[in-house]
Amino acid sequence: MRVAMTRVAGEITIGRSVEEVFDFVADERNEPRYNAHMVRAEQISEGPISEGTRFRAELRTMGRTLPMVVEFTGYERPARLASVTRSSMMETEGALTFEPVYEGARMRWSCDVRPRGAMRLMAPLVGVLGRRGEREIWCHLKRLLESGGGGS
Repeated sequence: MRVAMTRVAGEITIGRSVEEVFDFVADERNEPRYNAHMVRAEQISEGPISEGTRFRAELRTMGRTLPMVVEFTGYERPARLASVTRSSMMETEGALTFEPVYEGARMRWSCDVRPRGAMRLMAPLVGVLGRRGEREIWCHLKRLLESGGGGS
């Protein structure tokens, strides 16, 4: 049986340095500050954030809280951050890339979303909602960092 999958991709320019944007995004514990659906995130692996770092997170979706584990599968500061996120509803594997531009930092995202169980039937909808949701999340990050709310 073919596994349903959808690709979610996009880009945004943030008026901050690539190092600042990368470091803020790479600390998954910051995500509840710019993702309204993220209830909490905590680092569950030891040591500094790098390839192999794992986070436990909870996302509020469809009226319930969904636990997930995020693992960094690539960490090339400040250019690329790859991860896999696993939950009971789906697995998401992808990467963020960061490059300096005149306006600050261009961040691009691309991920493959593989719905699980009954969610597989909704793969086309998952793609539409995923693309809109990612754009919304990263626009919130842009506003937070450009307002100085991300710290220095």
